[in-house]
Amino acid sequence: MDSVTRIEVAWELRQAGQTVEYIAERVGRSRATVYRWLHGIKHWGVKRYIRQYQTAKKGHRHRKTYRYVEERVLAVRREHHGCCGEKIVYWLAKEGIQLSRSTVYRILNKHLRLRSKWRRNVSRGSLPRASGPREVIQMDTIDFGQVFAFTAIDIHTREGQVVLQPGITAAHGRAALEALMAYFGHCQVIQTDGGAEFEAEFAQLVPTYAAQHRIARPYKKNEQAFIECFNLIVRKECLGWVKYPTAHVPSLQNDVQSWLDYYHFVRPSMAFSPMRPILPAESHLT
Repeated sequence: MDSVTRIEVAWELRQAGQTVEYIAERVGRSRATVYRWLHGIKHWGVKRYIRQYQTAKKGHRHRKTYRYVEERVLAVRREHHGCCGEKIVYWLAKEGIQLSRSTVYRILNKHLRLRSKWRRNVSRGSLPRASGPREVIQMDTIDFGQVFAFTAIDIHTREGQVVLQPGITAAHGRAALEALMAYFGHCQVIQTDGGAEFEAEFAQLVPTYAAQHRIARPYKKNEQAFIECFNLIVRKECLGWVKYPTAHVPSLQNDVQSWLDYYHFVRPSMAFSPMRPILPAESHLT
């Protein structure tokens, strides 16, 4: 018999004065289950309890999200240049609205077409490896308040460069790319994340300096492991975790350049065995 029939039989047997042990044996369920059925029936009545039981068996139901919360999710996404779900969760938390990332994306998918289904599993190609200099350059950005560091590293030689900009738009990305590639020259692959600063004007300029522009897969930090490590070094040894005003860009760039000399010619790197500075001191004198 099905579950509803078992509940009805259990109730009829209970009304006939049978013990819970006897009822459990007859309907093939544990005593705890029978007790739960009987308690619910006493509280709601048999017909209403069965209706609630059948509704609960229809599967997981999302808790209702109020309309004003959905409107705030959409508004925050517009205000912050189409930001991702994680950033929307962050901004809403500052307003006292607690939402999970999955709920945010459910709301976005309800109201927006985030991306075409046919692009969902488009291959980005294998992760590029480097067997020589200037084969793969990884790039990223670091937020220092009103100052943004555009960073780049040759994953083979470990040479790094940092260019500071007063903004994080694609136009700033283009200016940073020109300055960075003045050092690196032409390369095979420039790899970045999918940030807006690496689109539009930046992406249009990439073919001038590289044969390929690869976008790292989202939420795969290991694909940008070299530049993520370099960014941490920049924070720990040079610029810290301070927020700087835009007016400090020129002086900070001088500080960064002095630190890069130390990073390349003095600081030993554990990327090599035995450890040694990234560049020989002689190259600094030429």
